Amino acid sequence: MLFMSFTESARDLRDELVRLRRSLHTTPEIGLALPRTQEKVLAALDGLPLEITTGKALSSITAVLRGGRPGPAVLLRGDMDALPVTERNDLPYRSQIDGQMHACGHDLHTTMLAGAAHLLSARRAELAGDVIFMFQPGEEGHEGAKHMIEEGVLDAAGARPVAAYGMHVVSSMLPPGLFASRPGPLMAAADVFEVTVKGRGGHGSSPHRALDPIQAGCEMVTSLQAMVTRTFDVFDPVVVTVGSFHGGTADNVIPDEARFEATVRTFSPGNRTLVKRRLVEVVEGVAAAHGLSVETSFGMGYPVTVNDPTETDFVSRTADELFGPGRYFVSPQPVMGSEDFSYVLEAVPGAFVFLGACPPDRDPATAPYNHSPEAQFDDSVLPDGAALYASLALSRLAS
Repeated sequence: MLFMSFTESARDLRDELVRLRRSLHTTPEIGLALPRTQEKVLAALDGLPLEITTGKALSSITAVLRGGRPGPAVLLRGDMDALPVTERNDLPYRSQIDGQMHACGHDLHTTMLAGAAHLLSARRAELAGDVIFMFQPGEEGHEGAKHMIEEGVLDAAGARPVAAYGMHVVSSMLPPGLFASRPGPLMAAADVFEVTVKGRGGHGSSPHRALDPIQAGCEMVTSLQAMVTRTFDVFDPVVVTVGSFHGGTADNVIPDEARFEATVRTFSPGNRTLVKRRLVEVVEGVAAAHGLSVETSFGMGYPVTVNDPTETDFVSRTADELFGPGRYFVSPQPVMGSEDFSYVLEAVPGAFVFLGACPPDRDPATAPYNHSPEAQFDDSVLPDGAALYASLALSRLAS
């Protein structure tokens, strides 16, 4: 009856949740400053028995629900920021801002967390402890979680939470309504490798009189791929993807320099250290072979997202009790995406969970994935996400 009432209560909120999600979707905001999003979330929380504080350096919202009985705290997180993507969906609630889109589903995360706040507030007397609702900006490369931790979100209830849970919808891969996670590493560390190839410009008709940084840079890109496959064990994977390459101004001009940037994904501390050294060795070796020089930099990004095995098992059992068997799937392997919820999980044991939100008229195997300008998410998963958030908090405090 405990969980059944949560699912029923969440369904009663469905229309309200859909309105909030679609309102957020029409006015997406990027980065750490999300004033309109913050305003809409505060309005959605208005009237609930929450202790609310807003961020100083970012448009965050921290809301604490004090339980009716003494106990520890649990943290629930939802991220709020969008992406610099121009939406190509013909929807009545499509983004109204050119070049900005909720292409990663954070509007659903925010809505589900607000729904959980309503569900738990209605049963505040049953809570044996406190719940911290972490509404976070700046997940997409701005370290919003790290900023919120620095501003005290983990201590908002007076003591560090005993567990933390986050959720992420996916527009493909999983059928709608299916939850998926795994113990241990779930998502990769994400770092940035930047290279400037220094050559000597000249005329395109006489490449022997120049030092061509574009040709050498192209060789570096292909050599980096060979280095990965010949250095790292496939069972402790490393991915290096060059996503940006710039050089030259005209077809018949050899430029003085070329630049490229790569994202570097790893799962183990050893590989994260080794790949940094090997990347530099490869580009410096190729440059030396061609008589050029290189400048490199390596920016450390989000750490590995590591799920606590006990908390992950708790999520699995809670989902089974809440929705019945078959709705939770143990992912056989981690994914190469990254998440700044990893900063929370470095400080607090917890679990991060995926939720399939592929629209029913699309095939999860071929549907556009998160970050695509054509990504779509099914609103029907909103009540279930809110119910799982609320159930995790209530049950974890009861335990």
